[in-house]
Amino acid sequence: MENLSEKIRTLFVQNETTLSVAESITGGALAHQLTLVPGASNYFLGGVVAYSNTSKEHLLHVKPETLKAYGAVSEQVAKEMAEGALKAFNSDYALSITGVAGPSGGSQAKPIGFAWCALASKQETIAWTFQSQSGKRKEIIHDATHALLQKLIQEISV
Repeated sequence: MENLSEKIRTLFVQNETTLSVAESITGGALAHQLTLVPGASNYFLGGVVAYSNTSKEHLLHVKPETLKAYGAVSEQVAKEMAEGALKAFNSDYALSITGVAGPSGGSQAKPIGFAWCALASKQETIAWTFQSQSGKRKEIIHDATHALLQKLIQEISV
């Protein structure tokens, strides 16, 4: 995964752009991976681990009505988390993830290992889903972090 972090650092530094993150399911693993690479401070501004709905509301300005209507694991919340991080850090891009790490809390609509992710910029916010094939919490977090880094490279490289 460090190789992905190096590619991300290179892309952001070459483009003179910045990144922030808003994490729930990954619990800081995303920011950790990004900062393992020397020179991360040249583009990575910081992150928020907003595990509870209250922290999503207070730190990232996710609307209470969005949480009530769609739940914490939703496209709408993922987008509001990314947009909240974008504003909080005044970054060029912000990446977010919210999901179900398990071993409990899953449902048919949102099974264990399911997550909504979003990437916000000043121009637009896109969202997508992720589903880990693992049933183990630690592996789900690892898989989600890896998938986010890959998707970030894909989107930034366009």
